[in-house]
Amino acid sequence: MICPSLCKVLIRWIRVLILVWVGGALSGSSFDTLLASFSHRWGSTNLQKFDAWRKLIESGAGSGEADRLKSVNEFFNRQITFGEDMAIWGQPDYWATPLETLGKGAGDCEDFVIAKYFSLQMVGVSADKLRLVYVNARTGTSGVAASQAHMVLAYFPRPDAEPLLLDNLIGDIRPASRRPDLSPVFSFDRRGIFSAAGGQQIAPAVGAGRLSRWEDLLRRAVAEGFE
Repeated sequence: MICPSLCKVLIRWIRVLILVWVGGALSGSSFDTLLASFSHRWGSTNLQKFDAWRKLIESGAGSGEADRLKSVNEFFNRQITFGEDMAIWGQPDYWATPLETLGKGAGDCEDFVIAKYFSLQMVGVSADKLRLVYVNARTGTSGVAASQAHMVLAYFPRPDAEPLLLDNLIGDIRPASRRPDLSPVFSFDRRGIFSAAGGQQIAPAVGAGRLSRWEDLLRRAVAEGFE
């Protein structure tokens, strides 16, 4: 007769083996998992956008990094319609996963940035080179023009390099020095929160409710099948 303690050990090992097997199966068919999540929620709505996105990811992995940036930036700027969260989601501030943005076919500036952030990693761009940046965007041409809160995606070819900015407001990708209309406030990624666009880390990105919408977004993205 097997003792209870040994039974518990065997059960734990069986659970570990199941998790390893499932994890391997999911990593090998991640797009199947994402498609299942997309179809479960959206049915056939905007399925053509999902298919176009899948082709973008599959074709982008074999191109140079500059081409990956350009193709991902252009894809979302063309495929997604800008809209306010209240009109899209019925709430004042909602951070959508890439699948939600594709399902709606619309998003605000955060949603464009999030979709590009995830997609660039899927085509092989290191997460260490990417950072989400809150900025104040000047909305006019005069020196006293009004500004509004905005978000862009920064790409750092090297840790000490000037970042390139991916933005839904303009079509081309420009160095930060060529965007005098943007004033960085702070930036963040999975590792932490940073001062300005490329400053020193000032806090972890998760925990203690610092960026609760970011934490919630990451949980929902993992539930959909993103790694």
